[in-house]
Formats: sequence, structure tokens, C-alpha cells
Amino acid sequence: MEASAEERRQVEDQVERLLSGQGSEVTGCDVGLEQSKPVTLRKNGTYIVCAVIFNDKDEVLMVQEAKQDCYKQWYLPAGRVEVGESLEEALRREVQEEAGFECEPISLLLIQEQGPQWIRFIFLAKITGGSLKGLAAADQESLQASWWDRRSVLHLRGRDILRLIDSGLKYRQDPWHPSTLPQDLSCRHVVQRLVLVFVGAEDQIWVLLIRAPVLHLPTAAALKTHAVTWAANMVVQEAMPSAYYDHDVNTLGVFSLQHNGRQHGRTDGVCFNTLVALVPNHVQRDEDGQKVEPPAAGRPPPVENQRYTWFEVRKQTLREKLLEKTKNTSVLPIHSLY
Repeated sequence: MEASAEERRQVEDQVERLLSGQGSEVTGCDVGLEQSKPVTLRKNGTYIVCAVIFNDKDEVLMVQEAKQDCYKQWYLPAGRVEVGESLEEALRREVQEEAGFECEPISLLLIQEQGPQWIRFIFLAKITGGSLKGLAAADQESLQASWWDRRSVLHLRGRDILRLIDSGLKYRQDPWHPSTLPQDLSCRHVVQRLVLVFVGAEDQIWVLLIRAPVLHLPTAAALKTHAVTWAANMVVQEAMPSAYYDHDVNTLGVFSLQHNGRQHGRTDGVCFNTLVALVPNHVQRDEDGQKVEPPAAGRPPPVENQRYTWFEVRKQTLREKLLEKTKNTSVLPIHSLY
């Protein structure tokens, strides 16, 4: 059934909001809710914030650990989100406690996850006040802080931060996605809202929608046994089971994310508004056995579950934005550490 003009406008408006980094209230969950539990921080969910901060010499802010298991080793300012905190409040507190500085976030650089029970949010941030913490101020949070030129020898707690530092430097020089900061909207579960697109042979764009109660983007709950982004696979399996194994379900990144955190056990969840591409994965080979690109499909695979429908984007400006973000992956990356 063809969408009415009003339905078309509402769908396109919601996609436009998410593309611009805004959020949209989570009013329900379409897939996986019965297999998911609401997040209660410190009980069944842990969020980590991590700060990448540079000075005008491109030196990065580091802190020396006070914890016994990594005593005197160096790491980026980082720590757990406390009950009742937003992600940005946690970031400011950790940088103040561990490094002595006040800061403001510029943008999220990367999200890392091991399912809904452990998610790390890496921010690029800037100093707005305070002073560098010295040894005289050593406490249980850290021994001291220092600016690191990345050439001098430093005993690092983990080499995983080197990639984060490189990512921060690259973003400072040439941002590859718009500044993305958490939107203050509440959610009980960790969920993935999908802008799931199929790109046709002539750059047409279709978006997968759920029909009732009104046409809307699918929202799926993250399961503790899988990566957060597995939720997109659950949607495709439900919508078009016959086509699932012939296509790759690629979560390209995050347009925006929503978190509130002020009511313990009721608003500890996170909604990731994501760009997902459904891509045919047929492997074809030439007469020499070399892989060749298969011809682009003209239309998306048919839905088999009547809950779903494909929506062709006809608004030219929106279609161009979706094509650009799909082809250049100009969205905030989310990586599974499973």
C-alpha cells in the first residue's frame, strides 16, 4: 500500500531529524523486547566514558593510575558512569578528578561495546578551566596528570588508547562526521533504531519501515548474548527471512544517541539511532577464479512479514544525504569488541 502524502512527510521528517544529530522519543520497541531487560546501572549494565584531549602542541592529556592492578601506568582520563549521571556529566567529573581540569565535550569519536552490558563512549573534549593535577594532589583517583607528546617513553596501561588518540587527531584535522553528542531523551533498554537502507542500481534509496500503529522506523532491543548492533540482524531476519542469508546487514554507524540516566533503573538505557545498509553478498568469480562485483540489484528484496514495508525516498535532498552517508560512512562509528 502506497504511503499517503502526510505519512511520507512524517517519515521523511523523522529521518531528517536523526540525520541532523537530533533524537526522537522512544515510544516502543518492535523487536526483541521480550528477550531484553531494562538497564540498571551497576547491576546489569556498565558504561565507561573516556576523554581524548589535546593542547595547542597536539600533546594528549594522560593520567597516571593509582589503582593497584595498574599502579603508575598511564592512560587516558576514563571511568565508569555513576548512578544518576548523564554521559557528559560523567565525562566532566572523570577529567576533573583524574586530571584536575574542567572540560567540555566536542564530539563523540567512537563507541565500543560488548553487548548492552558494557559500552564505552570515547569523547573528543577541550579544556575550559582548572589546572594540571600534580603529584602533590595524588589520591585514589590518580597519581598525577601530564601532557604526552606521543614520542617520549611512557608505560601505558593498554595500547588500545593509541588508536583512540590517532582518531582524535584525525578528527581535529578533518572531521569525517558531524559533531555528535548525546541527546537528553530517556530510554529503559539499550535499543537500536534503524534507518535501514537499500541502494538500487540507479542510486534509488529505500528505507525499511514498520506499518503499525503508524509508519515508523524499526526499533530493536539489544540482547546480552550478542553485539548491540545484532539488533539490526534480528529485524532483517523477521522482515525477510528468505533474503537474510543472501545479504549483509551492515551497521555503518550512529547518527545520534539518546541517554538520560537520572532515574536509576528507569532511564539508564541508550537508544542508538543508526544507519544500516542491506547489501547483496553474492560472491561471483570470473573465468580466472577472481572475485568480481555482482551487478547492482534494481530493487530491495521483498518483505515477507506484513508488519514491514519498503519506503522509497523521493525527496531529493534527503536521498542525496542518505547516499552520501552510506557511500562515505560519514557517521559516528560503533565497534563491537566481541
